[in-house]
Amino acid sequence: MTRVKRGSIAQKRRAKISFFTSSFRGAPSKLTRTSSQQRIKALVSAHRDRDRKKRDFRSLWISRINAIIAQNKNRVYCIYSRLMYNLYKSQLLLNRKIVAQIAILKGNCLFMIGKEIIQT
Repeated sequence: MTRVKRGSIAQKRRAKISFFTSSFRGAPSKLTRTSSQQRIKALVSAHRDRDRKKRDFRSLWISRINAIIAQNKNRVYCIYSRLMYNLYKSQLLLNRKIVAQIAILKGNCLFMIGKEIIQT
């Protein structure tokens, strides 16, 4: 029988893992066992943080809207929830991201929208 040299598939697998973890620091970029563990941990963190990023952005938009409303001198709306409720009730299809961008870039425009909602 001829001799069969094995290990090419395992070497390919290890090379694939080391390519993924090559940017890590220390042992996870050099050692096979720790690099495979760090790869799993990195993929788990990436999966978890994709959902967390959506949550964080939503809270950021809410806090931005709330800060602009609190700065208002005329006190058209002083509570974020009341503004969003009235936007919903008047069937203005503006999500929190758009309202936050309006609040940051054109704060007066947000107050004009608020006054129009109150008048109707």
